[in-house]
This record gives sequence, C-alpha cells and structure tokens, in this order.
Amino acid sequence: MTSRMKPKHQRLVLACLALFATLGAGGLALSALKDEAAFFYAPADVAGDLPSPDRAVRLGGMVEKGSVHRLGDGVSMNFVVTDGKASVPVRFTGVAPDLFREGSGVVAEGHFRPDGSFAADNLLAKHDERYMPPQMAGKMAPEMTRPQ
Repeated sequence: MTSRMKPKHQRLVLACLALFATLGAGGLALSALKDEAAFFYAPADVAGDLPSPDRAVRLGGMVEKGSVHRLGDGVSMNFVVTDGKASVPVRFTGVAPDLFREGSGVVAEGHFRPDGSFAADNLLAKHDERYMPPQMAGKMAPEMTRPQ
C-alpha cells in the first residue's frame, strides 16, 4: 500500500523548500559581503571615536587647500580631508585620479590607523556640479554653460 501526498501538502512542502532556499541564498550573500562592505564616514563622525583599524571604511570630504604634499618616491602623498567641522590626515600611495586637487571633493577608501590618521588604498575624486562632457558643451544654451 503506497501513500500519496495530497496536492495541498505538496504545495506546502514546496513553499517551505523555496523559503529555506531563499533564506540560505540571502545568508550566503550577506556573509560574502560582510568583509567587502565599507562604511562611509565624514571627518566629524570619527573625531572622538575611531573605527577599528582592521575595518575597511570610506572617508569623504574636501581636500584642504595647501595640504597636499607629494613625497620623494613619486607615488606617495599626504593630504588632509575636512568637512568644515573636523579634519583627518590621509596618506595615499598610488596614482591619484586626474580630478584630485586641493579644494575638491574626495572619497578615500582604506582604514584608520591607531594614531587617528587614515591610510588610503584608493581615491575617488568628485567633480563639481558644473561639469559637462566636451561633447555636450556646444549643444547647451550659453546660460547653462556659464560658471555660477
């Protein structure tokens, strides 16, 4: 004598299996992203309480004018990131983006050192709101292309 499952029970078992599969996939994705997630901080956010030195973070703000100093090795530089409330010294080794300059926005990816400075592994420079691709410059009305 063979016992067959009723269609209602089959649907319930399939729904439970789908739910467990979805939860399992979500759990695997979260555990894989845990090590890659970088939290974003402004200098004022870390003024009193530094994140753990082994934690990957992003530090964003403006490059303080007069703070960029290139070192003798040709690829390292020191500069200061500020948000107007606090400042953080940053050390970066590598090729800086073309848009990186004093007074411009920057996002530095890396980690904080115990002394409060930031060791950057990657720099992302921001352009201002008036940026326009060269292909569009002649196609816009003159009042749209004029700096404000």
